[in-house]
Amino acid sequence: MQVASSKISFLRPTASQPELPLFIFLPAMDGTGKLLRSQLSRLSTAFDIRCLSIPQNDLSSWDRLSERTINLITIEQEAVPKRPIYLCGESFGGCLALKIAFNAPELLDKLILVNSATSFSQQPLVKYGSYLTQYLPTSLYQLSVTGTLPFLAALGRMQRDERLALLKAMQSVSQQTAIWRFELMRSFQVNNNQLKSFKKPVLVIASAADRIFPSISQAKFLVKYLPEAQMVILPHSGHACLLEADVDLNKIIRGQWGNKLMVAETHRVSATLNI
Repeated sequence: MQVASSKISFLRPTASQPELPLFIFLPAMDGTGKLLRSQLSRLSTAFDIRCLSIPQNDLSSWDRLSERTINLITIEQEAVPKRPIYLCGESFGGCLALKIAFNAPELLDKLILVNSATSFSQQPLVKYGSYLTQYLPTSLYQLSVTGTLPFLAALGRMQRDERLALLKAMQSVSQQTAIWRFELMRSFQVNNNQLKSFKKPVLVIASAADRIFPSISQAKFLVKYLPEAQMVILPHSGHACLLEADVDLNKIIRGQWGNKLMVAETHRVSATLNI
């Protein structure tokens, strides 16, 4: 994994594979781009992977984050034209993924939303509880980060290294950054017409044991209005499901969109590159 830049950037966690479809991961509120780690070996058999990294001092609006990410995607697209692009957003990143999908649908072939935080403003306990962050002393804020770990993840379903990686990522988020990103999620709005206007295939993944958001009911809402959406429920998973040992994102994608389709897309890219 590359070292994060001082500005918003794409990390390349695996060797470049331009003959494969491009998989772009938009991270949760930590913004590190490093919590796809347990999925990388399997995803890299089918995709050329990029992970968005958002600097801790970045206090950009949704529009600015969307604009900068679209610019990064455009650069990748121009480097290898015509290859399929899969955009995957987890939690906070799910909100950003939808912003990008609405603003630049032509850039994407497929959209994946994992326990998206799109219902944040509709959850009174989470919404108003998030305001407390700005009033906590710094030392208490750090303790609160550790205390939220059991709510954020099904720890018993994760390997020790993944638990430590999650904790480290959470602790890397400064109090100021947390306050701002909570504000972004509180302000996030999506309406039915926006969802109906996005006509590309969408995979909505929801954890049944999510203790942060009502991910299943939110997934049902999204699938109802996104014209080409389908839903996968992870019956035992928590919010940070991609770090769980039994969750295989590549297998889920293949199960919904099929091996044949993904192989055909790989062949299409290879033909473009004359490989």
